[in-house]
Amino acid sequence: MPLKQSEAIVLRSYPLREADLLVTFFTRAEGKLKGVARAAQKSRKRFGGALEPLTTVRLYWEDRERQELARIDACDVLASPLTDVVDYGRAVALAHVAELLDELLPEREANDAIFRLAAAVLARLKAGMIWAPITYFELWMVRLTGFLPELTVCSLCGAALDPEPASVKTARIADEAEWAGTRLSSGPERAFFHPLVDGLMCAEDRRLASTELTQESRAIAVRMLRTPVESFLDRPWKRECGADLRRFLVQRIERHTERKLVTSAMLEKLSS
Repeated sequence: MPLKQSEAIVLRSYPLREADLLVTFFTRAEGKLKGVARAAQKSRKRFGGALEPLTTVRLYWEDRERQELARIDACDVLASPLTDVVDYGRAVALAHVAELLDELLPEREANDAIFRLAAAVLARLKAGMIWAPITYFELWMVRLTGFLPELTVCSLCGAALDPEPASVKTARIADEAEWAGTRLSSGPERAFFHPLVDGLMCAEDRRLASTELTQESRAIAVRMLRTPVESFLDRPWKRECGADLRRFLVQRIERHTERKLVTSAMLEKLSS
């Protein structure tokens, strides 16, 4: 069969037999696939650093009849995370991106939107600047895989959950009320989430042991769904910024995949 080629992101690699590597790629043309790189551990000249996780490559492979694994012929490096400083925090963040892609993507199903998302986030995931790109990546992965619930209504009673920060909303409503000659009115605005509930809950319907998703974090989510990732890199993000949003998103992923994410626990242990 003729060789196929595509842009691809290396997700994982494992030793196979004596010198071979079993590699998982996320290709732009055919989605996630697994292939064998013959003698990749023995000969550095053939693949070099092209099989390092999260390296973007031009992949050449061959599919063989009645075999699940492709034969990896060659990889040309297009972008590598090793060209920038890799501290522990960035290493964990990169591993998190790889784990989400590996867990959420089905085999052999192309998804150009997720490929472009991953490429954009990887290009902006720098040492000391991981939290905005990681939050953005988690949010869009949950949305693009269909796991993101409505953020503006209670999933149990349908009450409105306004995602605007209180200070912004108060000023906006005051202006609108003055212009319209009406009184200010208040409604249920606090939102909560729980591992066993698909969606947000208002204060009236929240379950025991629920966690609040603050208005600030919901406003961040709304903005992230409307603007590119680079819009959030103009200021440093502390670990605490959007922490509840990330916890909510990880719960959505773990609920639907029915497994715990190893790297999310590692991210929570980071001090900054």
